[in-house]
Amino acid sequence: MKTKILIVIAILAFGTTFNTSAQKLKKFGSSIEKKIGPKTIKVPYTDIVSYLGYAASGNEDEVKDGKKFYYIYLWVPAVAPELGVRMMSPVGKTKVKNATKSAAYTENASSEEYFDTYITLERSDIISKDNISEDAVKSANWVTLERNDDSGEMPKQPSGSSYNSLLRYKSEASNPTKALTVGLYRIGFTTYKAGEVKGTFLAEVAAPIKLPGVVMAKTIEDLKKGL
Repeated sequence: MKTKILIVIAILAFGTTFNTSAQKLKKFGSSIEKKIGPKTIKVPYTDIVSYLGYAASGNEDEVKDGKKFYYIYLWVPAVAPELGVRMMSPVGKTKVKNATKSAAYTENASSEEYFDTYITLERSDIISKDNISEDAVKSANWVTLERNDDSGEMPKQPSGSSYNSLLRYKSEASNPTKALTVGLYRIGFTTYKAGEVKGTFLAEVAAPIKLPGVVMAKTIEDLKKGL
C-alpha cells in the first residue's frame, strides 16, 4: 500500500512540475506571413516593450460602461505594419528582460492576487509630441482599434482558466482612421467579469520592425519624461 501511495505522490509531483513549466510566457510572434523558398513563416516581433504594474481599486483612470478602466500610454514614433499587445496577470515568477517597473509593482511584486484581463488598443488624434498634455489627452478623440478578452496563446491563470489576453492589429494603410501611424496610443485594461481589478500584471507591446523611440508609461507625466 505504501508503495502505491508513493507512486501516486510522485506522479502528482511530476504533473505539477510539468504544468508549472508549461505556463511560461511564449515568444511573441506576429500574424504577418512571409514566404522563404517553399516555406511560409510568421514574421517574429523584433521590437518588444514590457511594463510591469499593479492594479488596485482607487487607481483606475476611468469608469466606462460600468467598468473600471486603467490605461497605459504608448508613443509610437513611426509607421508600423502591425502592433501586438498582450497582458498577463499575475506576473508571479515570470522573468522579463528590460521591463519598466512601476512603483506600485515593486511594492506589490510578491502579491498573489490576479484578475481576468480584458484589453483594448486605442489610437488618439494626437500626432505630435509637442501636443501631449493631461488636458489634451482628456479631450482627444480615442478610437478602439482592437480588443481581446481570453487567449489560448497565453499562460493559464492559477485558477486553470485561459483568462489572459492577446491581440494583434494590422495597419490598414488605405484607411486613415485604421492605419498605424505616428502618434499617441493607449492600452486600456479592465476585467471582463464584474468585480474589482486587483493584482500584478505584465503588459507588452510589440512590432515586427524596429521602432526606435517607443515610450510606454502608466501616466502622461512619466510618458513625457521618456520622450
